[in-house]
Amino acid sequence: MPDELFDLKVGYVSFRNPIALAPMGGMTDSEFANQYAADAGLVILGGYNLDARTREAASQMAARGREEFISEDPLGLIENEVGSIKTGSAVAVNVRSTTIEPLLEAAAIIRDKGAILELDAHCRQKEITDIGAGQALLKDVPGLCEWIRMIKGTGVVLSVKIRGNVVGDTALARSIENAGADILHVDAMKQGAGADLKLIKEIRDSTRMFLICNNSVTNIDNAKEMFARGADMVSVARAVLDEPELISNLVRDISSIQRDMGWYNAPKHVCRGEGDLRGLAFCCLPVKSCPVHSNIKKLGLTPQQFADIKMDFAKGTMLEYGDSTCFGSLVWCCKISKPCFLRDGVLETLGLSDAEYMRLKKGLGDYILEQAGKSASGPKNG
Repeated sequence: MPDELFDLKVGYVSFRNPIALAPMGGMTDSEFANQYAADAGLVILGGYNLDARTREAASQMAARGREEFISEDPLGLIENEVGSIKTGSAVAVNVRSTTIEPLLEAAAIIRDKGAILELDAHCRQKEITDIGAGQALLKDVPGLCEWIRMIKGTGVVLSVKIRGNVVGDTALARSIENAGADILHVDAMKQGAGADLKLIKEIRDSTRMFLICNNSVTNIDNAKEMFARGADMVSVARAVLDEPELISNLVRDISSIQRDMGWYNAPKHVCRGEGDLRGLAFCCLPVKSCPVHSNIKKLGLTPQQFADIKMDFAKGTMLEYGDSTCFGSLVWCCKISKPCFLRDGVLETLGLSDAEYMRLKKGLGDYILEQAGKSASGPKNG
């Protein structure tokens, strides 16, 4: 699949598509990735245990039947594993440590390989959390952020993997972003079954970081629900064991959506209460009482400022046209998946395809958030 179809890039790393293989201790090495993730946009190896304490904890976990990567030379193992990926995918390496020094050493190696370092703030196994690693890092957000700043000082592209619903997720996301991380990988776990889609939306509205979402992705329908709440990428884990072609099937399906629709992770409409703030691209002129007002308020914008931003973006684009639409311009029109004979008539007259229209709407959504970010008041969402 050509990179140009999705145009996904973070720092020096490009992703050919938004489907990732998630890390699984003792399982996701290069051999596993080459077998199950040949078409993935990203493969995440690990987690690898970098220091003596995490290796000892992993040994205890292995003794009770869990699979773990344990090596006396973890840095050599990482270097070899990254070089053994044959899929053409971007590569990340998920790592654990109780001290910063091994993380900095790993970051330098991973950077030189053109890969991503993923800091594991996710593992909840007692042996790991008891020594202050994995999910325990979330108990000391200032300390976690200091580690992030130091790791970013190496120049590596940095992902941080967290488990949702452990601490205040929106505040955590902002702290991680402010510390300099490039990617947030969220296990959107909630009590019961399935992914917490509301959590994904809330995190998306809290940060502009590249967002990878994980939990219960077993088919394209699961993935689409995450994409529609703001995920830039979704990751899959043990489901590939039950369906070895899962990643290839997801890549095929999301690529088809991107070709046909032009915006593979287009949000739902905000008036439904499910769309993230990017969905303001589809909102009507704010002249009546509806959820557009509460959403633009989150961005610190007045209705007039919001209207001015949208019309400013429309100038010189095809969104400027549409006298016969409800508000006289395509800039106020809805998502292409919602039937509208007025909008569609204008698109046909202009010779503008569905995908071209949606690509313009994506640009509009990004522009609204960028302009709101320049506001002195800043975002108001919690």
